[in-house]
Amino acid sequence: MGYLFTSESVSEGHPDKVADQISDAVLDELLRQDANSKVACETLVTTGLVVVSGEIRTSGYVPVQKVARDTIKRIGYTQADYMFDSGSCGVISALHEQSDDINMGVDRDGEDSQGAGDQGMMFGYACRDTENFMPLPLYLSHFLLQELAEIRREGKEMTYLRPDSKSQVTIEYDDDNNPVHVNTIVISTQHDPFDKDDKVMHDVIEKDVDNILIPRLKAKLKDEVKDLFKNYKLHVNPTGRFVIGGPHGDTGLTGRKIIVDTYGGKGAHGGGAFSGKDATKVDRSAAYAARHIAKNMVAAGLADEVEVQVAYAIGVADPVGLYINTNGTSHVDMKDGDIAKKINELFDMRPGKIIRRLGLKNPIFTPTAAYGHMGRDPYVEKVTFIENGQEVEKEVEFFTWEKLDYVDKIKEAFGL
Repeated sequence: MGYLFTSESVSEGHPDKVADQISDAVLDELLRQDANSKVACETLVTTGLVVVSGEIRTSGYVPVQKVARDTIKRIGYTQADYMFDSGSCGVISALHEQSDDINMGVDRDGEDSQGAGDQGMMFGYACRDTENFMPLPLYLSHFLLQELAEIRREGKEMTYLRPDSKSQVTIEYDDDNNPVHVNTIVISTQHDPFDKDDKVMHDVIEKDVDNILIPRLKAKLKDEVKDLFKNYKLHVNPTGRFVIGGPHGDTGLTGRKIIVDTYGGKGAHGGGAFSGKDATKVDRSAAYAARHIAKNMVAAGLADEVEVQVAYAIGVADPVGLYINTNGTSHVDMKDGDIAKKINELFDMRPGKIIRRLGLKNPIFTPTAAYGHMGRDPYVEKVTFIENGQEVEKEVEFFTWEKLDYVDKIKEAFGL
């Protein structure tokens, strides 16, 4: 019989993602100056206004107005017609010092004893749908909007595009959980009012999505994925008009797109958001570490699908539990509980160890705040740090939790 599964994504210009990117830009600016900065930064964006609030403990200084405006400009909100403009919007900072009660549980003598910044459970997931071990519906949802943003920035086609957009992809799976068909694609994109007739605008955008966006997407896909695009249903701007958008159309808040940020609903989520939090907050660092484990397990051939859960108590270094579910796809003659015990020996999940292993004291977080924190390609880039009042350029690794650097260790441990 098979089944249908759907995931959505939102663009960098979606109001919630604007808020996420500002929060992470504040975090990165502080990490550039003080690698030990403790940051919990929340942002609200609405018509003509940005409010940045939260708790920080740092020796650095963040020019909130500049960071917010630079982020908004990069996203593309640069015209007064959008009612949210990088040059004219108000920016209010309400950042204050982190609670001593929280800090005393996190800062300990020695990396090994560093406590978790909060209680809670975090999840990681990986499967064989795609070459980056992500669920196909979310992979395609992200890819569609990244391509749409590229078209907007090129400015040669679909010149009416504005920054806010959403996508949704429904995939048909067979009984063995293999993707067999792209069933439905939904694209909603903000646009200029380029015609007085709403139907004329809708029909032009629908035609361009079908004849420009989707062919550009397919051209970059592997043949086995490209072959799934047959007789799919396409819905473009289903309301008929999408001129009013961005923070003027909807208020945006940091942390409201956590399923977009992770696995599109295919894997579980503990509930904690990522953006604006430094790595002592295990909501973020442990979720990255769990993805790192799951991805390396699947890449090593241990299982075709893996979900990893880790849980913490605030101020305590050692996790209170590590759970692994291979959903019956394991390729070793072991129970999932026994697999978890071996994995726990391979990966030290104390917060300090995660931070060191994945390089999470570096200012690497702004790129994570749009198009997903998981399933991205790792890369190295030069970043300017401030040390003793001087600018110092260093090479920094991004998306380290996506590296397949534990595959051989897992194969050896499990005899694969």
